[in-house]
Amino acid sequence: MADVFIFDALRTPRGRGKAGKGGLSHLHPQELLAQTLNALAARLNLDKRLVEDVSMGCVSQVKEQGSCIARNALIAADWPEDVTGFTVNRFCGSGLEAVNSIAAKIGAGFIDGGIGGGVESMSRVPIGSDGGMIDGLNEKLRARLFMVPQGISADLIATREGFTRADVDRFALETQQKAARAIEEKRFDRGMFAVKNDDGSVALARDEHPRADTTLESLGSLQPAFAQMGAAPMGRDGKSLDAMALERYPDTKAIEHVHTAGNSSGIVDGAATILMGSKEWGAKAGLKPRARIRAMATAGAEPVIMLTAPAPASEKALARAGMKAGDIDLWEINEAFAVVPLQTIRKLGIDRERVNVNGGAIALGHPLGATGAILLGTALDELERTGKATALATLCIGGGMGIATIIERV
Repeated sequence: MADVFIFDALRTPRGRGKAGKGGLSHLHPQELLAQTLNALAARLNLDKRLVEDVSMGCVSQVKEQGSCIARNALIAADWPEDVTGFTVNRFCGSGLEAVNSIAAKIGAGFIDGGIGGGVESMSRVPIGSDGGMIDGLNEKLRARLFMVPQGISADLIATREGFTRADVDRFALETQQKAARAIEEKRFDRGMFAVKNDDGSVALARDEHPRADTTLESLGSLQPAFAQMGAAPMGRDGKSLDAMALERYPDTKAIEHVHTAGNSSGIVDGAATILMGSKEWGAKAGLKPRARIRAMATAGAEPVIMLTAPAPASEKALARAGMKAGDIDLWEINEAFAVVPLQTIRKLGIDRERVNVNGGAIALGHPLGATGAILLGTALDELERTGKATALATLCIGGGMGIATIIERV
């Protein structure tokens, strides 16, 4: 694979994902993505005709996010008609998969330059809007393997690996504190632009989800989010969802429900873009590369426990790059639930001080289809801010998958 370079990364602020209440909730998701594409092009003075293909991650591809939102957003943004676009869904890994798809095309020589990224307007197209759940409502599959909701999977991981409510709450507090510091020190400013209303006024200029006043006491007062769901008779033959999960893990007596709204990822709206190309393409576009993509990988894991694949995906990417976990300066591990980064840190022996140094999705939110691209852009900005060399971004994915990408600062 030929070298693939990242020339820039830009995202929206993340708005609260509540209909009519979030700062981005009044914007059609096509328009949100269109603004992101145009903001990226404007700040680089990019000749849009040089962009050969655009891939965008989006999880709930129905209603306003249906009908290939990548292509429709390009049309809405008034880009040249010969710039093509396609939309991908790898659940929570969609944004990083979109980036990797464009990188693979460039590395293979099929195109010279393109954009990867993602979008999710969770206030307008709520999670689950496609109606398919994780398993696509396949009763034959359910008879063989019943995949429970991810929150129950997260609690199952915590139970089996001994992560307590105190552990996950402490991690959640730390990520809120890190995000508050990053915002105060304007660490996100380079990689973020202010989204505008139609009249040119600012709709949202800063991430809307963080709660800087979070305390251990306030976290501890929250009720487990998935205990009632786990006890509900929604499984096969009227069994509870907890019982269905434990069929796969009979050595576990009961699931300890430790995840709450305070130590799980926030529901938000957002979009992100990553501009990539060959070195020669960058020279033609008048751009200097900021980073090189070193390796990409996906990995599968047991689909009931579901959320344990960031570690093997990271191991595969590291092996392809000829690296070890200790060689990575900065880690971005998506905080779908607090136990996910905690389990990955333990599994790979990562220095916790290198992980999510500017907070993560618990504080900042997780716009499903965009998050992977956001993490990569955040990592790139932080590498440049600190003068460090390498970063790895990884996410857990529904159905028992993980994805990872390694970048090296130029």
